[in-house]
Amino acid sequence: MSELSRIGVAIDSDLLAKFDELIANRGYTNRSEAFRDLIRDELVEKVWEGPESPVVGTVTLVYNHHVRLLGDKLTDLQHDHYHLILSTMHVHLDHDNCLEVLVVKGRAKDVKKIADALISTKGVKHGRLTITASGAEL
Repeated sequence: MSELSRIGVAIDSDLLAKFDELIANRGYTNRSEAFRDLIRDELVEKVWEGPESPVVGTVTLVYNHHVRLLGDKLTDLQHDHYHLILSTMHVHLDHDNCLEVLVVKGRAKDVKKIADALISTKGVKHGRLTITASGAEL
C-alpha cells in the first residue's frame, strides 16, 4: 500500500447522516474505507469503459429449463466463446427454473458481447453482467 494522504471534505449534514447510516448498515467501521470503496468503484468503471481493457466478471442467468432448446442454445453460445469463460455453475432452483453463473475474462467488448448474447436468448427470464477490473490497476 502506498503512503496515506489525509483530505478534508465538506458535506451537507443531512447527506452525511444518510451516508453514515448506509455505511453502518453495510458493516463499515469508518468513513475512510467507505470513501475508498466508492472511489475504487468509479476507477473500475472507468477501466472497463475502454473496449480493449482487460476485465473479469460474472454473467448470471435465470431461465426456465423447459423452454424448447434453450439449454442447447446457451451451451452452444458458451462453447463458441470458451476462451472467455473460465468457469460455470448450474443450480436447479426448483422444478422449472435454473440459475447459471459464468465467470468470464477477456477484453471488455468481448465480455459484453457474449453476456448480451446469453442474456438476450429467448427464454432467459433475467440476466446480469457484473464486471470489474483485475485489481492490478487499483
